[in-house]
Amino acid sequence: MKTIFPLSVLALAIAALPVAAQTTNPVASSAAKKTATGTPAAAASQSARGCVKLPTLSPKIPALPAGLSCAKPLYTITRIPGAKLTDISPMEDPALRDALGIPLPDSFTLSYIDTKVGSGALLVPRKWYSIQYTGYLVDGTKFDSSFDHPGHAPLTFQQGPSGPQGQRQVVPGMDTGLDGMKVGGKRRLFIPWLLAYGPNAHGNIPAKSMLIFDIELVAQSDKDPSPKPPAPPAAARTPAPVTIQPASPAAPPTPAAAPKPATPPAPAAAPTPTAAPAPAAAPKP
Repeated sequence: MKTIFPLSVLALAIAALPVAAQTTNPVASSAAKKTATGTPAAAASQSARGCVKLPTLSPKIPALPAGLSCAKPLYTITRIPGAKLTDISPMEDPALRDALGIPLPDSFTLSYIDTKVGSGALLVPRKWYSIQYTGYLVDGTKFDSSFDHPGHAPLTFQQGPSGPQGQRQVVPGMDTGLDGMKVGGKRRLFIPWLLAYGPNAHGNIPAKSMLIFDIELVAQSDKDPSPKPPAPPAAARTPAPVTIQPASPAAPPTPAAAPKPATPPAPAAAPTPTAAPAPAAAPKP
């Protein structure tokens, strides 16, 4: 299906891919209709759609099982110039557009090949998806794989703009490239660089790189199924150590001071003998 956007609103177009791709094309509109069995009517129309021309892929990329159909478009975005050349006189050179520097419209397509139709529930927008994936560049370089992650844990993300700034959790081509899958299904997805990392390099992915993903839809859920780390146990309150001072041994009683012996009274001083009176002088003869 094709959706046409002016160049000036290309960023808005990518942000609204699921809506824009389903409101401008009769085939996309039929995707909303259900058959008597509950299967989207668009699934039956996919076989009638044309094949997408893909770049030559490296033989390093695993070959798909024989008998699969060609790559089909999920949607095509066409960028048109901001100026349109009209009312051209027959006298003008047919190359006038090039002479004036007005570029021709260009387009890019998100395409896919379903390698296995799942038997689980049909994918619902805005859910949490869990996928196993392996990503390749056109030259066969494997740049990432969930099977190389610890425990082979699948990638889980919420579909659609869900970040605090309205950003997607994965590249736009991946975010919108699982439409129509069922749980258990497998798909090879061809994401043009305009729906991947754009004109800038990203890690070991060169600038303007088409990405090829082999995807298996493992599960979908209403809430993030990723295990949450257990909350740390509440710290036990350690009672403050109580220091018990050993009882000081009782001081031995101080022996009572021995009574001092009574000081005997000083002997009475002997009376000082009184000097004998001098004999009276004999009378002179």
